[in-house]
Amino acid sequence: MNELKPGGVHSVQLAIDVLEAVAFADDELGVTQIAERLNMTKGSVHRHLQTLVERGYLAQNATTSRYAIGPRSRLLARHAPETDLVHLADGPMRQLRDALGHPVVLSEMTPRGALVLSKLSGRSPIEIGVRPGSELAFHASAQGKVMLAFAPLPLRARLLGQPLQRFTDRTIVSARKIEQELQEVVRLGFATAPEQAMLGLNAVAAPIFDAQDACIACVALVGSIQFLPEKPRPSDVAQPIETARQISRKLGQGHGADQPAAAKRGGRTPRRAPV
Repeated sequence: MNELKPGGVHSVQLAIDVLEAVAFADDELGVTQIAERLNMTKGSVHRHLQTLVERGYLAQNATTSRYAIGPRSRLLARHAPETDLVHLADGPMRQLRDALGHPVVLSEMTPRGALVLSKLSGRSPIEIGVRPGSELAFHASAQGKVMLAFAPLPLRARLLGQPLQRFTDRTIVSARKIEQELQEVVRLGFATAPEQAMLGLNAVAAPIFDAQDACIACVALVGSIQFLPEKPRPSDVAQPIETARQISRKLGQGHGADQPAAAKRGGRTPRRAPV
């Protein structure tokens, strides 16, 4: 189960965990499956499911007794802002995937990390990666580092001031070393995190900016370190950066802006990677 954050309402957080477990599943889930995934008792899960079904956020299959997304959740999705990030990013992401063959992932910043919104599978018959709905740690993922590098300094200081979890023996847990790496991320315009979240996994991520020049998301290549090496190839850097720029322009970034996004945060404007 996701770690409960201090200051939150325990029952609300549990209800959201149950809702997300069903929403991000590939198929309908039963009570036992949800309880096992969240490390909760079946009784507690069932109570939350009843409430979510009554309010229309989940629906129960009368034949199988399993649960799926309900009509009220779909209604909320339809009322999302017209400038839908996933929709705007789809075309550039497909071009990137087709050009390089790697899986491509779109993530958005949340208070807890980089939330995976969508993923396009690569061309390899064997693939490792991340699934939509996953939240990646700021300090141990390329996506999180990009967002942290362009975040307001008080937020960055608060996040790095907390104990940092070590996922592998390559995870960087020193705030000072991460700060140094974030300066390079701003300078170069991309981040990597070879085997820092999971052994054998690497990613190359580039920032996406909105019309206010705030870094709200990122696009990343994700895959086996065998095919996405620790020192990425020039094309594996330049093309994600260009893809991120295309998505940023669709979001209105740079329209009427007085200065580049990095400059507004005290950093340097990311330069184009060598091709």
